[in-house]
Amino acid sequence: MLYKSVAVASLLLATQAAARDVPANVKEFYNSVKNAGTCSGKDLLQGGFHDTDDGPTKYGYCQKGLNGKGFYLKGPGNQLVNMDIDCDGKQTHGDGRCGSSKDTQGETAFKDELKKYGISDLNAYVHPYVVLGNEGNYHPTFNPRKHGIEPLSVVAVVCGDKLVYGIWGDTNGDDGKPLVGEASLATGTACFGKSAVNGDKAHDEKDVLYVAFPGKDAVPKNAKWDATSYEEFEASIAELGDKLVAGLGKGGSVSATPSTEKGHHSTTRSDESTHTSHKGHHKGHHKGHGKGRNGNSEEEDDN
Repeated sequence: MLYKSVAVASLLLATQAAARDVPANVKEFYNSVKNAGTCSGKDLLQGGFHDTDDGPTKYGYCQKGLNGKGFYLKGPGNQLVNMDIDCDGKQTHGDGRCGSSKDTQGETAFKDELKKYGISDLNAYVHPYVVLGNEGNYHPTFNPRKHGIEPLSVVAVVCGDKLVYGIWGDTNGDDGKPLVGEASLATGTACFGKSAVNGDKAHDEKDVLYVAFPGKDAVPKNAKWDATSYEEFEASIAELGDKLVAGLGKGGSVSATPSTEKGHHSTTRSDESTHTSHKGHHKGHHKGHGKGRNGNSEEEDDN
C-alpha cells in the first residue's frame, strides 16, 4: 500500500509538471508582449535576427516591460518567435525522434558548468533547455551574459497554452544565419506533444514566448540534473520557476507606448566567452534555405 501511494504521488507530480496551465499574470504578460508591436529603441537589446533561414531579419532580444530584469524573444508586430528543435547533447532515454535531425552536434554549450553538477552534458530528451545567444563570425551577435543571464538559469516558455520551465542550455553558432527561437526536443514535446515535433519537425507558428531571468538566483540550486525523464527534471526546477514568473504582468506589463526605460547592461562576466564548443543550428527543416539575409540589423552588435 505504501509503495502504491508513493507511485501515485510520483505520477501526480510528473503529471503536474508536464501539464502546467499558464497563470493569469503570465497570460497577461504574454498578451501584452504580443500586442505591444515591434520592439525598438532602448527596449531592443539586439535586433536583426531570423527565426527561419529564409525569413526576414526582424526578430530580436527585447526587454520592454521587464524593468531591466531579463529579456524575451520578439518578432515584428504581434509576432513572437517559433520553436525549432535542438537535439544537441546526449540522446539517451529517448524514443528515436532525434534520429531525423540533420544538424545535431555531440555537445551543448555549458559542459564545464554541468560537470559541477555531476553530469557530462545535457540530454535533448530529458532536459528542457532553450537556445539563447548568438556568437561567431557573423552579424549580428548577442551575449546574454552581458545582460546578467547566467548559464543554466531558468527560462520560462509559454507555448501551446502551457507554461514550461526550461534552462538556458545552448547557444547559436555561426554555421548558418543568425537565428533565434530554438529549444530541446524535451521542451518541444512538453509544449506540443510527441507527434508534433522531432529532430526534423518543429513548431513554425510565431507564438512562443521565451523569458530569461537575470542573476545567480535564477540558477536552480536543487535541480535533479541526473534525471532520466523530462518530468523528473522539470519538477525539480518548478518551485524556482514559479517564483521567477510571479512578478510578470504585475505593474510592469508591456504597453505599446514608447519606453523611456534605460537599457539594462549587467557587468556580470561580460568579457567572458561562452565556450568554443557552441555549435550552430541551421533550422534546416524549415521551408527552404534562404540565400542570404538582407543585412538590415536594428541595433549594433551586442558584443
